[in-house]
Amino acid sequence: MPFSAYTRMSGVDLPDGAKIRKGAPDAVAAWVREQGGSPSSELSQDVERIARSGGTPLILARNTSILAVIQLKDILKPNMRERFDRLRAMGIRTVMITGDNPLTAAAIAQESGVDDFLAEATPETKMDLIRREQSSGRLVAMTGDGTNDAPALAQADVGVAMNSGTQAAKEAANMVDLDSDPTKLIEIVEIGKQLLMTRGALTTFSIANDVAKYFAILPAMFAVAYPAMEILNVMRLTTWQSAILSAVIFNALIIVALIPLALRGVKYQPRGANAVLRDNVLIYGVGGIIVPFIGIKLIDMLLAVLHLT
Repeated sequence: MPFSAYTRMSGVDLPDGAKIRKGAPDAVAAWVREQGGSPSSELSQDVERIARSGGTPLILARNTSILAVIQLKDILKPNMRERFDRLRAMGIRTVMITGDNPLTAAAIAQESGVDDFLAEATPETKMDLIRREQSSGRLVAMTGDGTNDAPALAQADVGVAMNSGTQAAKEAANMVDLDSDPTKLIEIVEIGKQLLMTRGALTTFSIANDVAKYFAILPAMFAVAYPAMEILNVMRLTTWQSAILSAVIFNALIIVALIPLALRGVKYQPRGANAVLRDNVLIYGVGGIIVPFIGIKLIDMLLAVLHLT
């Protein structure tokens, strides 16, 4: 009798007629009652004590008798709480999905520092949770390694299967983590956000740079034909020829100057989207407006000096 997420137990039927089952306490206890047995009242006390301590209680039964209560204890990876704190700083809410009973799940969730948990989960309840989050407009990522995780991994916007997991989970996911570390999502998100921040910074600077650059040189270019535009020539560029040449030289230099930023990328820090957008506008937006005025004016002055010599 292989383990199933629906029966939540496994077992074997022996040739002599004996039936042995092992699994979740409520499932095995219900099976014992179906066989005509009557679990003792002490059983629920032992199960609750194990669950409240963060362990996973299992029951071993033979026919109508409970043979043992088995305690399993998950060993959390080191620094899990700190890793989930990093995810929260990124604006990501973490939910632990487990087949354990609610008491055990609550204890592990408290120890690890996740934001929420789903206990006694089946493939259907996992998918329902993901669909509910998606219907609220959220982007959902999931990590998993079991066959029962495959439907949810396929439903999630980003599915990451563990390399140590089943083939079904790997095929359903978008990517496979060769290190089998569920918190690898942190690195995935950080790299993705750094790419987006770098692209956003370069785009913001380029747009602001172009606007400022043309505002700087257009008055000087058209002041001859339209003298009223001279009032907009705030940099007092020498001539319209000098203005155009200064802008061309500045454009060539600024492209070269941006190459290191494009290769290195903007340094990522776990902050919310609003803070990232604000800094992006203040640093690269305002900087993109100021730099062309300074750069073009300096080049224009240099050209004027070279022309006089």
